[in-house]
Amino acid sequence: MKKISIPATNDLCPQTLFVYGTMNDDGTPDFGLFCWFSYCWIDQLGVICSIGGSKRTLENIRRNGVFSANLVVEDNLPLADYFGTADGRDTDKMDIPVEWEKGAVLPVPVLCSSPFSFELEVDRALSTGEHDETVLICRIRNVLKDEALTDPSLTSEELLRKTAAVRTCIDDEYWSWDGRHLGKWHERAKEIRPDVEIGAAARGN
Repeated sequence: MKKISIPATNDLCPQTLFVYGTMNDDGTPDFGLFCWFSYCWIDQLGVICSIGGSKRTLENIRRNGVFSANLVVEDNLPLADYFGTADGRDTDKMDIPVEWEKGAVLPVPVLCSSPFSFELEVDRALSTGEHDETVLICRIRNVLKDEALTDPSLTSEELLRKTAAVRTCIDDEYWSWDGRHLGKWHERAKEIRPDVEIGAAARGN
């Protein structure tokens, strides 16, 4: 196989999507869509994620030190895409039907439509100094999982199919775990609010 050098890109590296849940300073919930999310080892399994630019989500995390990360699946993709399209500072962003509950361990909003959610506490935050990029290293304080996905008789393939997680890669598009095209960024948001406009800090607000 012959390889050639190209400009830096991650377009062939599919990434799982998460909706981050935070609390505003008035006690109301806010959700934003993110994908720069992976895992690390502190003295236990942890989470590492990167948030760039000026976003309400990052402001809330810096103030509160905690947030939830809710897996995006096919059933809640339109809602997740809306959270990544609407401007986080619009006063009517959360004026939509959305079911949420408080975390079992931390005071964070958890998205009910997600079958798998982390409750995360920031252990340390690192600034890259470029585009206000912040890298968060987090401790997993709790994991909430749909009871139907805890069936030990499920094979790995059955579990992945049942979960139906969504990924993103290549030209701002959504893909199923098994390679089906699920639409482009900002298209599925129209299913939630047809008049939604792409916010200044789109892809996580």
